[in-house]
Amino acid sequence: MFSSYDGLCGIGELAERAGVSVKTVRFYSDSGLLPEASRSAGGHRRYAPESVERLRLIRSLRAMDLPVSAVRRVLDEEDTGGRAGGALEDAVAGQLSALGTQLRALRWREAALRLVQECPPQERAGRLRLVGAVTAPPSTAPLARFWRGWLPPRMPARSVTAFLDVAVPQPPEDPGPAQVLAFARLYALVDGPCEGTAPTQPHAHRAADARASAVLYAGLAEAYTLAAVQMRQGRDPYQGEALDGFVDAYARAGDTADTPGFRRVLARRLAADPRIDRYWELTAELISRPDGRPEPTPGAAHDWLLAALNDRPDTVGTAGDRG
Repeated sequence: MFSSYDGLCGIGELAERAGVSVKTVRFYSDSGLLPEASRSAGGHRRYAPESVERLRLIRSLRAMDLPVSAVRRVLDEEDTGGRAGGALEDAVAGQLSALGTQLRALRWREAALRLVQECPPQERAGRLRLVGAVTAPPSTAPLARFWRGWLPPRMPARSVTAFLDVAVPQPPEDPGPAQVLAFARLYALVDGPCEGTAPTQPHAHRAADARASAVLYAGLAEAYTLAAVQMRQGRDPYQGEALDGFVDAYARAGDTADTPGFRRVLARRLAADPRIDRYWELTAELISRPDGRPEPTPGAAHDWLLAALNDRPDTVGTAGDRG
């Protein structure tokens, strides 16, 4: 309670009690966040005792960098008889999300600056142009566009999404300079000018309808997963369950059987397919631990399986050869 005759206080006393400037009180009043109780005969603002706590709450919310609109929602919730709950939780969650994005951007910028700083002087201009073309934090949209142009045109959306989940690497939350360089090179690779009138397609894509492409890539995903397990253990390519699944995916997509003849034809076709080795090399650099074994990518798993196929193309159904 204020000591004045009417139990109210002026703008100066309110500002002093809350520890803010008169200009701040006036701004919040004009914004509708801090209503005045009345005006004096001279037209001066008068505030009720509860305005002190309301002003302190506003100040606390603004100290967390909440926008005026979010502060208003919190206050409106309190004014309707409840305590600060859902509106405050939503505001804090939104602010945390925005802050997380800002921090990721700062970490990427820091790593990019270190990359430019640490490279030889004669390479700095080129590195600067390379990393400067990538947003911070970087977007994976160009990588997804690249794959949408590579995959069979009639491939179902669900199958496309499943493939993109494993083929498009997510930028690390806290990257090192080498990872920034790998992503920038990956971005330049897929976003550069295309040679020719259309991207070259693997043989299996050329006549693949929706069913065939879905069957093919579902089977390949399983085979790549099995191969990746063997690759992480350092095993050389061999005839086994992963290869059988790999060949079966192509056979089922083409409505044919897995025979020695089919395997010979498949080996020749896959060897003649266009290659995008650089994409997978850069992806491995981006997702692998700096001090560890390269993490298998779908491209690396494909090559491992193709090597196993080429080793004994006439052998069918060898899943039990090795454990």
